[in-house]
Amino acid sequence: MMIFLISFGFFLIVGAAMAVGYIFQNKTLAGSCGGLASVGIDKECNCDNPCEKRQEREKKAALEHNLQNRIDVENL
Repeated sequence: MMIFLISFGFFLIVGAAMAVGYIFQNKTLAGSCGGLASVGIDKECNCDNPCEKRQEREKKAALEHNLQNRIDVENL
C-alpha cells in the first residue's frame, strides 16, 4: 500500500508541475495532429449520404454564402 501511495503522490506532483508550466506558457489548447481535415476527410463519418442535421447545416451555410455574395440590383 505504501508503494501505491508514493506512486500516486509522485504522479500528482508531476501532473501539478505540468499544469503550472502550461499556465505560465499562456497558450490555448490545440490538437497535436490537426484532426480529420489534415488527412482530407471533411466529415466524421465520410459517408456518401450525410445525415439530416449536416444537410441542414450545409444548406444554411450555402444560403448565407449566396446572400453575402449577391449583387443588389436596386442600389445600382
